[in-house]
Amino acid sequence: MFLDLLKKMSHKEKKKLKKEMEYQKQMELMTKKGGQGHSELGENFTISQTQKTTGQIAALEYAVDIKVENFSISAKGNDLFVNANLLIAQGRRYGLVGPNGHGKTTLLRHIASRAFPIPPNIDILYCEQEVVADDLTAVESVLKADVKRTKLLAECKQLEDNQEKGDVSQQKRLSEVYDELKAIGADSAEPRARRILAGLGFSNHLDLNAVIWLDNYLQGWKKTLLVVSHDQSFLDNVCNEIIHLDQRKLFYYKGNYSMFKKMYAQKRKELIKEYEKQEKKIKELKQHGQSKKAAKQKVALTRKQEKNKSKVSKVEEDEGPIELLQKPKEYIVKFSFPDPPPLQPPILGLHNVTFAYPDQNPLFVNTDFGIDLNSRIAIVGPNGVGKSTFLKLLTNDLEPQKGDIIKNHRLRIGRYDQHSGEHLTAEETPSEYLMRLFDLPYEKARKQLGTFGLASHAHTIKMKDLSGGQKARVALAELTLIAPDVIILDEPTNNLDIESIDALADAINDYKGGVIIVSHDERLIRETECSLWIIEDQGINELDGDFDDYRKELLDSLGEIINNPSIAANMAVQQ
Repeated sequence: MFLDLLKKMSHKEKKKLKKEMEYQKQMELMTKKGGQGHSELGENFTISQTQKTTGQIAALEYAVDIKVENFSISAKGNDLFVNANLLIAQGRRYGLVGPNGHGKTTLLRHIASRAFPIPPNIDILYCEQEVVADDLTAVESVLKADVKRTKLLAECKQLEDNQEKGDVSQQKRLSEVYDELKAIGADSAEPRARRILAGLGFSNHLDLNAVIWLDNYLQGWKKTLLVVSHDQSFLDNVCNEIIHLDQRKLFYYKGNYSMFKKMYAQKRKELIKEYEKQEKKIKELKQHGQSKKAAKQKVALTRKQEKNKSKVSKVEEDEGPIELLQKPKEYIVKFSFPDPPPLQPPILGLHNVTFAYPDQNPLFVNTDFGIDLNSRIAIVGPNGVGKSTFLKLLTNDLEPQKGDIIKNHRLRIGRYDQHSGEHLTAEETPSEYLMRLFDLPYEKARKQLGTFGLASHAHTIKMKDLSGGQKARVALAELTLIAPDVIILDEPTNNLDIESIDALADAINDYKGGVIIVSHDERLIRETECSLWIIEDQGINELDGDFDDYRKELLDSLGEIINNPSIAANMAVQQ
């Protein structure tokens, strides 16, 4: 039918139809939900590094550390790393820190894909910020992550099948596989996986309980760890070395995050003095008749010679090109939410609410709750108790079986949650997205994105290729344009860097509307002086004690679960 119609069309009509179909296809791509995933490394990133000699390549076979010298990575012409040096020493626990969008995730992806010369005997497990769901159970997913065990079990099954068919030629190899499986504790892998899942309380992102458990677990981790985290308490407890991504290079600091902060503050003062001294010397050389280029080359050469004499650690020694000091930049992030107009109470709440999902026990029974524009509330409680469900009841995303949702008819609620990046359109750029939603001019859309710390080059990159932190900034910029009276934040810090979390706390403290937070970040809860409300016993109640009291109670209860294998197994079975 369509072909017959097409034959009757004029050339002009066919051309118009083709344009309409192309436009429709483009719109479908642009408005595809998710904002998730990313293009292949080769599509967006260019990498270069110092070539290794034949002897160095041969030595990799027995190496236990990862060492990459003078590598550079750029993203569509934007330099992320320039002549940087990477050293991951066996058995160390590293925290990789630095501003959002400057290349932390990119570096991890390049390491995981072995884009660098990684010793072949080093196994790499890469846990991404965003994972695509599949049909595997939680236990199966954990076991599958043990690549060596999975491979050996597959080989064992194949050899056993061959033996059953009468092929005994590989009996020796089968015995070796049995020995290897025994050596890695393959039989005990599932119980261990169940205890891990029980401790985590397993969810898409880690809640407060799970972060405390993971914190304790990783403190005893005997292998090498490279973690990107924006939780300062977590970095302090887990890491014994910090790698700071700054000015497109990697700098190494012994100790945890608090120690790094002190050392970096001192280093920054010294760098400012050195930079000022360098600029003064260049100015003097120019005044004595040297060209600007010659003056810079002379100062850079002198700096190189002094650096090599100082006998700094091998990690910081740079055999690459001579470089001048760059002026130290202060990374400042400032968020702000527009203040709402006055509203008459009641503002928002629940009255005598009962709610249950189909075929499940009620999460809430005869529950009362209410807030006003001065409220600062942090909701706590273990995974599965109903924190996100409670927020959905407040926002009318769920209807209670009994009771009433109380809401001022003029109330505007702005919600930001741990999945906010998922509603972004994958094929649109951030500027295109805000322009379309709010009918903004191009420059105003970019200004809004800049207000929330999204670097200018990221305004024109497709959303699917942004990091989690960059997507978070787009979602926050969108929330602000809604101009809400009450802000509901469900795990808002998952994809924000440390400076941005501080900026969010300041914005909440300056905001004149109501705020409800569900967060695993202890520091955000403390700095915003939130009152603690706990969901338990099918209701919600304000806690009498402070955060320290809640933390102690939580650790005690987690200890009981983790130390009791039967409880752990039962919890993990439910995942």
